[in-house]
Amino acid sequence: MKNLLGLSHIAALIAACGLVNVADAQTEGSGPPTIIRHRVNRFEASAPTAGSTSPTSPINYAGGALIQSPVIYIIWYGNWNQANGSDTSAGQQIVRDFANSIGGSPYFKINQTYTTTSYPISGDVTFGGETTDAYSRGSRLRDSDILTIINSAISKGLPYGLPHDANGVYFVLTSSDVNESSGFCRTYCGWHTAGNVTKGHVRYSFVGNANRCLNGCAAQTTSPNGNAGVDGMISVIAHELEEATTDADPRSGWTDSGGAENADKCAWTFGKTFTTPNGSYANVTLSSPSATTRDYLIQRNLAHGVNPGSGIGDYCVMSYLNGVTSQYSQ
Repeated sequence: MKNLLGLSHIAALIAACGLVNVADAQTEGSGPPTIIRHRVNRFEASAPTAGSTSPTSPINYAGGALIQSPVIYIIWYGNWNQANGSDTSAGQQIVRDFANSIGGSPYFKINQTYTTTSYPISGDVTFGGETTDAYSRGSRLRDSDILTIINSAISKGLPYGLPHDANGVYFVLTSSDVNESSGFCRTYCGWHTAGNVTKGHVRYSFVGNANRCLNGCAAQTTSPNGNAGVDGMISVIAHELEEATTDADPRSGWTDSGGAENADKCAWTFGKTFTTPNGSYANVTLSSPSATTRDYLIQRNLAHGVNPGSGIGDYCVMSYLNGVTSQYSQ
């Protein structure tokens, strides 16, 4: 653990000097599983940071598996029936609506730019289901506990748990009274990796409720859906979902020379934003027949090998539709 904290401290110093790419992706150890952590928000500004419109350093494909059409599965861990205004059933519904509307959006279609001959990425996402876990591993989790929680849910199977799905990305979403002891809120806001459970191989992610640390894991304290903690979570969920899609088994898919994945290269930048009726910022509106139309503030993603008018390269954008990229989601 000393090594991890030391690396994150060094990464912060590198970022302060303006060398940001690899600092956005923290990797744990040299042995399996390789955990790619989404760093805390280092920007302190009155409005969300727009970010550069210049090309980033190149991202390259290592030949590994991609997820053509990911399926989101959620494990609500802890207590999501609290009176704190964040860990609530209404907060859960905000996440469900996001999971039901992100697929096929111009935002998620950015990932189509990572299509390969063997893995044509569709830009579609489906919400496969959810289950609950009331502190089976306590309120102070270790990294290894996350896979144990997922294994338990999959071992139960339907209707009490979750199915094993080769296209699944399993999210353990913790209530704000739960800590992840390896650095949640201190050095990272979420992470993703891959591993094996009793029924087979899985791709999975930890994301904690940002209400525990809005100054580090959110970009604003007043949010589009009136729940700053959950709205902050959604930005991290989007980040982890697109990375799990394009680098399903970390470091085997798309990364740059320093190990940063697509969303890492655009971390905590939001492009152009608009103001919502409650005075918060948002940059995308998502809707679907199965979900309420909502505004969100989510981080940009990297479009690979596109030409937004500045030459072919890799650019942080908010949408990709019919081969056209935009800072602003259409």
